Amino acid sequence: MDGKGVRKRTLGNIFIERLWRTLKYECVYLHAWETGSQARTGVRNWMEFHNHRRPHKALGGRPPAVVSSLTGEATQPDQQEQIRA
Repeated sequence: MDGKGVRKRTLGNIFIERLWRTLKYECVYLHAWETGSQARTGVRNWMEFHNHRRPHKALGGRPPAVVSSLTGEATQPDQQEQIRA
């Protein structure tokens, strides 16, 4: 069961697994929420922090939202060349 598809799928899951691990250790395990709505609000606040304010080493100390907006400006649909078959 160590075919190319299995390895590719495993490498693809690494990023989401890392996100869930970080969420658990930085947010979920540190709070004792009593209701589901409190947990939802806490996780939502952490995700907002993680995406918009938390510096990421792999992104040069910038949050993902900043990097995403910078790359989004460079690849607007009206600026892309249309490929004709």
